[in-house]
Amino acid sequence: MKSSKSAANNRKARVEELLTRGVDEVIEREHLKKALLSGDRKLRVKFGIDPTSPDIHIGHAVVLRKLGVFQVLGHKIVFIIGDFTARIGDPSGRSRERSLLTEKEVEKNMKKYLSQAGKIIDIKKAEIHYNSEWLGESVENILKLTRAGTIKQVLQREDFKKRIEKGLTILETLYPLFQGYDSVRIKADVELGGNDQLLNLLMGRQIQRHFGIPEQDIMTLPLLVGTDGTKKMSKSEGNYISLDDSPKEMFGKVMSIRDDIIFSYFELCTDVPNSEINKLRKLNPRNAKARLGREIVGLYHGDKKAEEAENDFDKKFRKKESPKVGDAIELTLKYPLRDVMYILAHKKVGLAASKSGARRLVEQGGVRINGTRITDPYHKTHNREMLEVGKKKTLIHVTYKK
Repeated sequence: MKSSKSAANNRKARVEELLTRGVDEVIEREHLKKALLSGDRKLRVKFGIDPTSPDIHIGHAVVLRKLGVFQVLGHKIVFIIGDFTARIGDPSGRSRERSLLTEKEVEKNMKKYLSQAGKIIDIKKAEIHYNSEWLGESVENILKLTRAGTIKQVLQREDFKKRIEKGLTILETLYPLFQGYDSVRIKADVELGGNDQLLNLLMGRQIQRHFGIPEQDIMTLPLLVGTDGTKKMSKSEGNYISLDDSPKEMFGKVMSIRDDIIFSYFELCTDVPNSEINKLRKLNPRNAKARLGREIVGLYHGDKKAEEAENDFDKKFRKKESPKVGDAIELTLKYPLRDVMYILAHKKVGLAASKSGARRLVEQGGVRINGTRITDPYHKTHNREMLEVGKKKTLIHVTYKK
């Protein structure tokens, strides 16, 4: 009896954490909670991804990690690969139309994405669909689908309001319908997404209602702020930590994040219990960040590699094998982020007479950031990063201020 009661309490605690930790909004929360606690049946939990890029960063992993919790609780993850919708492009949050992808680009990106997602969820146990299976149907069926939404709903979207004067294509206005129809075809009970996807997810509920099937519950999660501490994590902004980064790269990038976002990373990117996170708040930021680095690297490369990455970082930036931060050139800049060429040619640094000279220095492999060699002269530098330049190991400590 005690064992049964303990198991029930444990499940209740896990469900509560699933619904609250790192969660922005749940619709309908009580309905979903009841379904999770009852355990009467496996829920079909939908997550759709348009493979517009082959790389997953830890910002993408926030939703994938939450999917993993549903999977551990015994529910069925239904992974929608938007090979059809990727050729349109999600207009959410866009100031202009996305470039259309070719079928070959989509296929290449899909393979890489699934491989990386497999580091977080059990792909073999997931159900995988490609939405071209049903969205590649006849024009007649697509026209029937357009009756499920209204122009008024489309014009209520902030991103569409901003775009309407510049030019908003009819194709883009159909995107929410297509994404919502995915939920009909796979009979989704729950759909997850970033909080920028809320209107698309709500459209899924409406279209299910239009087709006379039960409406899915919705869970949205916050968008992870990038390593610069200002914009959302994005490859185009250069403020991301890729799942394909080496352990040393990953640890170095974590150590470069701003102090004020350390604990949002703990909550969204690690499995550290909330009670322990509260204790970590009492540590100095450097030690808390080192723990964060070990946790994140450990998740994707294992604890041994995490320990090696931390030791390597310490040798370079804390011990006497390299000059200390106090011996570095201290360079304080105002946002926006600057590329490496700008830093090297800055008058206070003077390691390159011009940007062209700085470009050559970087392309020849003469610059490391937080211990990782870079070859892209346009690589953006971030707050609290350390550049190591040339054989003499000249250090430049970059700090950004608002």
